[in-house]
Amino acid sequence: MRVAPVDAIPEAPARLAGWLDAGHHGDMTWLTQRTAERADPAALWPAARSVVMLGMSYAGEGDPLAVLAQRDRGAISLYARRRDYHEVIKGKLKSVASVLAARGGAEVKVFIDTAPVMEKPLAQAAGLGWQGKQTVLISRRHGAWLFLGAIYTSAELPPDEPERDHCGSCTRCLDICPTRAFPAPYQLDSRRCIAYLTIEHPGHIDAEFREGIGNRIFGCDDCLAVCPWNKFAEAAQETRLALKNELEALPLAELATLDDAAFRALFAGTPVKRSGRDRFVRNVLIAIGNSGDPALAASAEALLDDASPLVRAMAAWALGRLVPARAAELAPARLAQESDPDVRAEWARLDPNELEPA
Repeated sequence: MRVAPVDAIPEAPARLAGWLDAGHHGDMTWLTQRTAERADPAALWPAARSVVMLGMSYAGEGDPLAVLAQRDRGAISLYARRRDYHEVIKGKLKSVASVLAARGGAEVKVFIDTAPVMEKPLAQAAGLGWQGKQTVLISRRHGAWLFLGAIYTSAELPPDEPERDHCGSCTRCLDICPTRAFPAPYQLDSRRCIAYLTIEHPGHIDAEFREGIGNRIFGCDDCLAVCPWNKFAEAAQETRLALKNELEALPLAELATLDDAAFRALFAGTPVKRSGRDRFVRNVLIAIGNSGDPALAASAEALLDDASPLVRAMAAWALGRLVPARAAELAPARLAQESDPDVRAEWARLDPNELEPA
């Protein structure tokens, strides 16, 4: 836990404006709202004088990228295989805030993804770590595995020293990105980011990104996991953030059968639940299409009549990747009965009659 003055990030308005102007926020339109308050804590709450930043480690043991080699199983980001961090961190923040209020009579406001707050720049200003080249906060003690929360207070608290950048010439996080989501160091184009595509993006995922997604069905840990500073991180000790190891590498064939009720039951209490069943199964089908295993084609074919266009489109794509002849056989009839334009576009690419002559 560290403290920053309320005016600690004067460069934030210009940086945020540039990022938004470039369209790097994608479909996250809420980031275009209340930008003045997001970039300036005092604009969000004029009574604020200090910002208390809390970081909580969620580091695990072993290699979080090992599951990527198991192509018939789904890779879920490390943070999402735990209890929803919002619940855990909010409790911690409220405990600290109550002490501040009781001891000094200060007003306090607690934020954990509930208001326009730029947690990472504030955390760097408070000395918790620095924003690495992949834009994630990195700590010399906890590596790249930190949840962040903020307390705005009317108390004038002694500030801590800001943390300086320790990335040096390292570019491992940039080099490993499968979809080239970093146009430059310290810049992220969310529209190309697997975490964004599999979690935040509500629509169909562009074909150019599907192969790069591999078997990542919720989030992506690549640019975090390769950070050299992780060697100092110890496994998280917070019992309420205990890993649900059964979510580490679930069979894609089983995940493809989830209806809404089964999806909610399996991921109850985790961040995955917020994505919704249709978006999640869309991701599972992309992983199935990338598996290279024709035995999984049956799982894709079983979803060709799903109620969700997101699912139907990726079922067609996955079937075409695994058993092209079967997809081509079904395509004419599917085109005749399908009304959704995006699903039709997937079938058109698979129908020999729709292909332009060479």
